[in-house]
Amino acid sequence: MAIRVTKKCFLLSTLGVLILAAALTVTLVLVLRDDEEISETYRFAVSSIELRLEEQPDHRYVLNIYRGDDRVQRITFDHDFTDDSDVETFPKGMRLYGNGHNIEIRELEDSAGFAYLSITRTLRKGQIGSDVVHLHDTLGSDQTPPHWYGGPELMEQYYPIEKLRFDDYPYITKELHSAAIIERYWFNTAGVFFYVDKEVPLFIDQDDQVLRFTAKKELPYYTYDEEFVFSYRVGVAADAREAHQKAVERVLNQPVDIPDERMVRQPIWSTWVRYRRPISQQTVLDFAREINAYGFKNAQLDIDDLWEVCYGSLTFNTITFPNVTEMTEMLHEMGFRVTLWVHPFINKNCDPWYTEALSKGYLVKSHNETIGYNTKWWNSGENEASYINFNNPDAVEWYRRRLREIQELGIDNFKFDAGETSWAPADPDIEGPTALLPSSQTVNFVRMCAAFGGMIEVRTGWGTQDLPVFVRMLDFDTRWGWNNGLQSLIPTLLQMNLNGYPFVLPDMIGGNVYGDDILTKELFIRWLEASVFMPSIQFSKTPWDIDEESITISKKFAELHETYADYIIQRMRLAVSHGTPVNPPIWWLDPTDKIAQTIYDEYLLGEDIVVAPVLAEFATSRDVYLPKGTWRDGNTNRVHEGGRWIYNYTAPMDTLPYFVSATFQAN
Repeated sequence: MAIRVTKKCFLLSTLGVLILAAALTVTLVLVLRDDEEISETYRFAVSSIELRLEEQPDHRYVLNIYRGDDRVQRITFDHDFTDDSDVETFPKGMRLYGNGHNIEIRELEDSAGFAYLSITRTLRKGQIGSDVVHLHDTLGSDQTPPHWYGGPELMEQYYPIEKLRFDDYPYITKELHSAAIIERYWFNTAGVFFYVDKEVPLFIDQDDQVLRFTAKKELPYYTYDEEFVFSYRVGVAADAREAHQKAVERVLNQPVDIPDERMVRQPIWSTWVRYRRPISQQTVLDFAREINAYGFKNAQLDIDDLWEVCYGSLTFNTITFPNVTEMTEMLHEMGFRVTLWVHPFINKNCDPWYTEALSKGYLVKSHNETIGYNTKWWNSGENEASYINFNNPDAVEWYRRRLREIQELGIDNFKFDAGETSWAPADPDIEGPTALLPSSQTVNFVRMCAAFGGMIEVRTGWGTQDLPVFVRMLDFDTRWGWNNGLQSLIPTLLQMNLNGYPFVLPDMIGGNVYGDDILTKELFIRWLEASVFMPSIQFSKTPWDIDEESITISKKFAELHETYADYIIQRMRLAVSHGTPVNPPIWWLDPTDKIAQTIYDEYLLGEDIVVAPVLAEFATSRDVYLPKGTWRDGNTNRVHEGGRWIYNYTAPMDTLPYFVSATFQAN
């Protein structure tokens, strides 16, 4: 049923009064007011959700979403619809139009406890659509503002995400700010989720009150279409957990299989932080011998930067690697699988490979002739490199074929670096649906990588949650704080899981030791402890680079990780079958727990292990919040009831606070 008051009705009534007054020759002083705004209500038949669309005095419209008597979300259509706007209803929704905008609000799904709707308009080039999501605006019995999750991966990964700030931020994958995963997905503790469709040229703004979605045909998006769509979907469920599960089923997808199990059970070792560049065959062999000599297991040994003749050649330098086949055979005999660091760039001085790629149209070219094929990455100067066009199927096949040729030397698989859209020249002139540019470059790169199987790793994604591969966190700095340091580790883990990427590969233990950063023994050990119950562990700096005690402690926690590897794999399989996070936040066990909703320095493994590492320098204790349930201390076997704090939990450097559900049984 729709209840409606319109300005048109008001004006007709006024006109009738004037005619009557004239007929009676009565003098009336009448003030014509324009304060009777349009109001329209749409009720979902099965769920308790109600949409109330209300015009404001400034001719903007607000869509209020109610669950029963409680308002759970407010959206402002930030456009002056002028005083001739109107709303019309149709069987599954309502349509708002005025001043060049025509917004359709359509019911997509209605079931017990869940309502799902789309908000859509088509705009012409030069128009701007801007909708405001109010972050803290609720009305009802519970006046506590909701908390928000999802959004982009960032260098300073605050959690919950209402602490983030953006200003006219183009929502594409980019290396800047470590925004390598940038799903258009947000949800809150009131049980509401938003998903902006991929075809939208999306920019966002965020402050402490609102998240603004803006659609406009500006760079870095494709700007040559005359029309574009501004559409997003809203789901309303009972709570945050239910909302997220509904979103996974409808918009986020879930993985089709799990990645390589050995990468879960045993540590990955990389040459990168320990040796930097260049490296050599002898360096790699010596490193492998050290790992074995100190009694550590391995999933694989990654040969990182710089092994190529030149960047983009995908050809071993025979001076530093005189016999690759012999090297890989020796590594295999020592029990190592061998992976190789690769990237999507070709430097201009890397011939004949650069000339071949250029002549065959395998490089990304800008519409801007001044830019041409030019780009820059961390191993080139300005305008001294180009980016391979993975939107071109022939370029994909060329790149893939060269990787297969490398594998014939005994290389088992690859670590794929970069892939974010921002590395390509601006305003790319490439293949593919124009509405998906430029981010389709990321999608096609990652899908090419995934064709090499579950033993690979990538570091970026956009709508690629279905792929059965590890997604690595971007490079961390060797610091304690939120500024891309240890305290960002758990928020990044949660952000990735809550965007539908459960197969998280944490960055290397201790970070990358860039610039003036110093890796202390304490930071190394605490970083390892924080990573133990994540899906995989990755070393480059080694425990024996520090001291004997570090070796002992590191073995202890590598073995603890391996002890729970079967359970990690079990939770990975549940991610495939049910779309659940491998490492959810602790509120997952009780979405109504208001304390748990804000905990950023603890996480779960599945639903049976609470992990609360020490993340502060010089700290030997911490407060631990246990969520709903009965928990056994993993260090002391003491039993605790959840829903309460444990204050000043003692945790010297060799102790990781963790708690196992009293009902947990390892398979």
